Amino acid sequence: MRTFRWISICCIWILTLLTTGCSTFVENNKIEEIAPVVFWSLRQGENGKVKISTLAPPLINEKKRLLSLQVDLLKLGSKDFNFKYYRELKNAQIRLLMIDEGLAKQGIHSLINTLSLDPEISSRLYLVVTKGNVEDYINSQLEKQEDLDFFIYLLFKHYEANNEGVITVVNLHEFIKKLYSPYASPIMPVFKVSKEDFTYEGTAFFQRDRLITIAKAMDEQVFQLFNHHHYAKLLSIPELSVGIGHIRLKQNWSIQPDRTSTKLTVDLHGSIEEYRGDKDIMNPEEEVQLNREIQTRLEIQTKELLTNMQRWKVDPLQVGNRTLRPFARPVSEQQWFNDWEHMKIDVSYRIHLHTLISLKTSSLMSP
Repeated sequence: MRTFRWISICCIWILTLLTTGCSTFVENNKIEEIAPVVFWSLRQGENGKVKISTLAPPLINEKKRLLSLQVDLLKLGSKDFNFKYYRELKNAQIRLLMIDEGLAKQGIHSLINTLSLDPEISSRLYLVVTKGNVEDYINSQLEKQEDLDFFIYLLFKHYEANNEGVITVVNLHEFIKKLYSPYASPIMPVFKVSKEDFTYEGTAFFQRDRLITIAKAMDEQVFQLFNHHHYAKLLSIPELSVGIGHIRLKQNWSIQPDRTSTKLTVDLHGSIEEYRGDKDIMNPEEEVQLNREIQTRLEIQTKELLTNMQRWKVDPLQVGNRTLRPFARPVSEQQWFNDWEHMKIDVSYRIHLHTLISLKTSSLMSP
């Protein structure tokens, strides 16, 4: 009886330890001895290694310095950073991963998998492709910009929250979701880096985990129209010297059952917020003529972008999802991209634009 009682007490004690999360190995969680890492910058190192850089200490009132090292494994780099700094660097607060363009072109599948499987790292980690030397930029800006790493993170957080179709913002969760989808291609924002500037350049299109190309200028603007919940704060068309704002877009794809052709019909609502061309937009006839020119320009540019996507064999707009039908067997990923590459595309816009002047005039005339 006593033996049974002793065994019962031992079992209860062991279960209590397990449920309270006690462990033989306890991590160091003393606040004064740890420092959270806000970002990692990755680029190709020597002999197939990866060069990792970060700032230390982040969000602490001490002089910051850039830490860099070359490693074979990402997890090894995380550990080796602790040998370069007197505080223990924790990965739980990483919010931004900057990947050099050259490394992204080689493929980042192993890096993405490592990050996604790390329980300490949030899936809301922002991903960005950089062109240029991030280390040079950070070293030149350390004295000028307080909390530089946190400042860059807030830049992405701001544009993600506003969601105005100004720049592409992608986190780890969204990238992985598209990476393993049969009808989608992952994307990332691209920033050009110099000693003085950290400027947005466009959207990187990936074929699986490998960077294929970067959409810039007008291609980038058209892509934002279809990518950001069909809303864009501003669209500029330099060829026509016009700027369109507060754009609402509704798209309709009509794909033939045999996937040989598709028709894209777009309804676009917005306002002409700036015009520096030769037409008098106060004249109704010339305003209609300008609208037709804008419509033609958008049709040409959209078809050109989609044709380029076919040539690059990428589908960042997830057009393939529109081929899914109830009670119909979905096509394979390989079959879809083969069909997408040769599909004939027809693009048609119906634009509904008004000028701010006409809006103001109508409001004054209304009772």
